[in-house]
Amino acid sequence: MTIEIVTLTGEALKKTLNELARLRISVFRDWPYLYEGSMAYEARYLQRYAETEGAVVVGAYDGRQLVGAATGEPLGDELEEFKAPLQARGYDPADIFYMAESVLDPAYRGQGIGHRFFDEREKHARDLGFTQAAFCAVIRPDDHPLRPESYRPLDAFWRKRGYEKLEGVIVRFPWTDIGDTSETEKPMQVWFRKFGV
Repeated sequence: MTIEIVTLTGEALKKTLNELARLRISVFRDWPYLYEGSMAYEARYLQRYAETEGAVVVGAYDGRQLVGAATGEPLGDELEEFKAPLQARGYDPADIFYMAESVLDPAYRGQGIGHRFFDEREKHARDLGFTQAAFCAVIRPDDHPLRPESYRPLDAFWRKRGYEKLEGVIVRFPWTDIGDTSETEKPMQVWFRKFGV
């Protein structure tokens, strides 16, 4: 199959947010996110990309169908929950590009699309003058009853990309787990790298 990778900003980004919302709900139902999701929540959550200069969506298309996407925006424009833990450790959010979600339909994994998502977002960040990037990865207990036996963390992939954990820098962000009726805060490990422009 031929997958087209497209970097979207401005009006093109805004036009893809509904498709991105549906993809997020579908992919994030799986481990480790276990996200219940709703289009109403997604509309509120994703609106920040439509309103932020410098935001990007990198879409993976099979024909006209969005099968994967990765997002990002300057950390200074991100939600306070994502900025505060880095600020508390002396990092300036104005210097960091935040690599937000990365979602890919399971049928399209193992083809290098994840690397392309990082390549394109990092290029976008460098083009904006950023030399640092960060993202978060949800932390779930190893003995969680919904953890699949086949699950393998992506730590090795992220390290290969030049990212390392910022030990002790944890974001706490709420969402509703599948089967729950209310949001609960989830801890998320911050990963960080510097790259040249």
